[in-house]
Parts: sequence; structure tokens; C-alpha cells
Amino acid sequence: MLSYQLFLLARIILCLLQSHQSLSLQSNTFLLPLSHTLSSTNSSLHHLLKSSSLRSSTRHGRRHGTHRRPPLSLPLSSGSDYTLSLSVGPSSSPTTVSLFMDTGSDLIWFPCSPFECILCEGKSNPNSNSTISPPPADSHLVSCASLACSAAHSSQPSSDLCAAAKCPLDAIETSSCSSHACPPLYYAYGDGSLLAHLRHGRLSLSSSKPNSLSVSNFTFACAHSTLAEPVGVAGFGRGPLSLPAQLSALSPSLSSRFSYCLVSHSFRTDRLLHPSPLILGRSPEVSSIGPTESAFVYTPLLHNPKHPYFYSVALEAISVGPIKILARPDLASIDHAGNGGMVVDSGTTFTMLPEETFSQVSTEFDRHMSSAGFSRAKETEAKTGLSPCYNFNSDRSSNRLVPSLAFHFKSNATVELPRRNYFMGFKSEGKRVGCLMLMNGGGGSDETDSGPAGTLGNFQQQGFEVVYDLEAGRVGFARRRCTALWDTLARG
Repeated sequence: MLSYQLFLLARIILCLLQSHQSLSLQSNTFLLPLSHTLSSTNSSLHHLLKSSSLRSSTRHGRRHGTHRRPPLSLPLSSGSDYTLSLSVGPSSSPTTVSLFMDTGSDLIWFPCSPFECILCEGKSNPNSNSTISPPPADSHLVSCASLACSAAHSSQPSSDLCAAAKCPLDAIETSSCSSHACPPLYYAYGDGSLLAHLRHGRLSLSSSKPNSLSVSNFTFACAHSTLAEPVGVAGFGRGPLSLPAQLSALSPSLSSRFSYCLVSHSFRTDRLLHPSPLILGRSPEVSSIGPTESAFVYTPLLHNPKHPYFYSVALEAISVGPIKILARPDLASIDHAGNGGMVVDSGTTFTMLPEETFSQVSTEFDRHMSSAGFSRAKETEAKTGLSPCYNFNSDRSSNRLVPSLAFHFKSNATVELPRRNYFMGFKSEGKRVGCLMLMNGGGGSDETDSGPAGTLGNFQQQGFEVVYDLEAGRVGFARRRCTALWDTLARG
């Protein structure tokens, strides 16, 4: 942690000295549009659901230790990710790249030619191979003696990094490796991995309004080889290389607090006519609350000693109708090895719960649905990877029979989900069906898994403004009409 703090301090001092950075803001708030990849896919609903459920399971499983190697059998499109655009390179000839917005990681990377992506055939990619550019002309490789290099390589000491970079022994012994480039870094996600080189260069963001900001010595990674990752990632995690952390040089508020409001879609493209607002720096308390909206409820962030970039919170219970089910204890705490807690993740689609907790929730949910006369739709469960599913007519009277569902986080932070966030009706094989949109994340008591116990996915976050308040060490949730919030903030 000390190296992280030193790195952040160095970044702030260095970037404040840059003479050509700009921040054309009337306030400390900056608005960015998030696009949903669903709007650019032609996949069937069954394929999207199956893909999203498998991808969520694999991403959580890799974190939780149940997958020992990169998966080789994932569907080739997901349709459940959010992207933002940024520009890199000289201001006279910038290159625009679209990146996945991911609160579950802390690195900014994008493909650079020559580029090879293994197992990427058919995957949706806003950055096609024909538009992938070489490393930005104004960028340069990061030194292996740099604090940025140590941060990217999990805080490895510079002597080890110098050795990996094949520095001469006398250079290692005299700490004079500054002329040698940081060795390539390996970065693994739940659903893919990459090899990349760390670089410094200019990065710019443009708002929906005629505002922009740029940092001339931004640290990012250029990837030339990836596995199942054709698109770059903008990491918003808690590490020093994340996008918010590096923007602290422009304004401390840009790194101390950000929020997003994901427009509800239910996998329908006609509901994605507005972007989802990503808001940097704004204090959510200044916003007015509409009649269908709610005030923020906050739960404290938990520290994870092994994965300090995770936004981990404590889930204490889940209510299904009037029944309150206590969550498995490791969902509410993190041990010294970094195991436990629930990660709030914009890059995973469906919420993943430990097997024991999921079983209790799904059993209680099924008891309600069965007593209301709904029969199971087993074929739909096999086609989508979701369970339980039911033969379900999505009319008003049927909707009233679906039990309510709420998450209870530490500090009395209760988040009552709208029905569309946990039970979705759709047509399957000519019949109307509906499925519970939570998933079994495994991790039974007889397993030796490690890592986070649960993941709060982006599907369950729809229709909420989710604020990451780093200054106060908490995450907040408030019901919002996200399209109206976008319109209000875009008008300024």
C-alpha cells in the first residue's frame, strides 16, 4: 500500500507540472456517455442470455479460484458490457478507442498494432483490426525503475523488474535501470488475458458538452497479444493506474468520487436510445429527487489485502418477499488472504452468489412462484443458463405475484430491486417465460476456493445511480430514471 501511495503522490506532482494539460470545466463534475454493446449486436435473446450467464460465471469463477486456466469454450459475443470512448496520441492527430468500463480492474489498456487476438472470432469489437493503430506517436515506454512499473506488476521491487527486463547486474545493483523498459506485463480477467507493454502518453476525454480534459503523461498499456479480449478496458478500480486515480492531477474530486446510472434495457435494443451517464466528481447530494426516485443508501467499502483494487462490500442478507435470508458469513467479511466480500462490478452481467446462499434464495423464490401456480420452464433453463425459469405471462396480474427481492448491506443499507432487475419475462420457443436473473457462483463448503464470495453484476444495478465515494470509503445506491438524469446533466 505504501508504494501505491507514493506512486499516487508522484503522479500528482508530475502531472501538475505538465504545461499542456487542460480541463475546460465550469465545475469539478465531468459527464461521459456509456454505450451498451447490446445496441451493436444481432445475436438472438437466447444467445445473449446464455453468453452473459456463462461469461458472468466464468469471470466470477476465475476470481474465486474455480478456473485454473483461461476458458476455451465461451460463446463469442456477450452483449452486456458498457463502453466509453477516449482519445490517445498527439492533439494534432489523436486516435479514438472504445474501451469497456470496468470497476473490477485497475488498468487502462487497448490493442496496438501489430495485434493478435486468440479465440476472438465473431466477438463484437468496436475497434476493428482495420482501425487498430500502432502505439501513439507521442508515447514512450515506461522505465522498469518507475513506480508505475511496480504498480502494474503487483508492486514488485524494481530490482526484480530490472532483472526481468534483463538489465546488467551492475545497473541493478546501482539502481540505474531507468534506461531499460518495464518488462511486458501479464494481466488476467475472469474471461480472458493479455500481454502488454506499459507506456506514458497523452490521453483525452470529451464530454457530451463542449468540455474536454487531457493528461499529457498518462500511464496505459499497449497490448499486442490477447486471449478472448479483442476490446480494451478502462479500469476504474481502486489502484493507482486506474482512470479516476490518474485524473486526480487535474482535480482531486475526479478521483475521489464517481458514479454511473445504467439505463434499464432487459436485453432490448429499443430501450437503449439514450446513453448511460458516467459522472466524475459530482457530489450526488446536490441532485434533486423525483417522485419515483430514492435517496442514497450507503455501505462501507471493505479492504481486500490481496486485491486492493476491488470495490468490496458486505452483504448481510437477502429478502425474498417477507422472508429474510441471512447470507453466508464470508459475503460480509474479507480475511487476511483476501477471501470473501461482495465485489461491486460494472463488468459482470449477473449477480453471483455462493451456492449455499443462492440455493436458499432460489428455493424461497420457487416456493412463492409455485404456490402462485407457475410451472417450471426447464427447456428455457437449459437454453439460457438461468434458473429457475417459469411459464409466465407478463401481464399486470402475473407481475403482482412475483415476490419482491432486496439486498441488505452493512450499515442498514437496503437496496430494493425493481422486478425487472431480478426477474425478466420474454418469449422462448413461442411461449412466454420468465427467469430469476441471479446466478449460482459455486463455492460450496467442501471446496477450497479463494477470492471474493460474491459479485454484484451490472444487470442488478440498472436503474440505480451507483456512487463510488473513495473519499468517504463507501458505495451508495439510489433509484434513478437514468435517461432523465442524462438529459438533465447534458443540458448542464
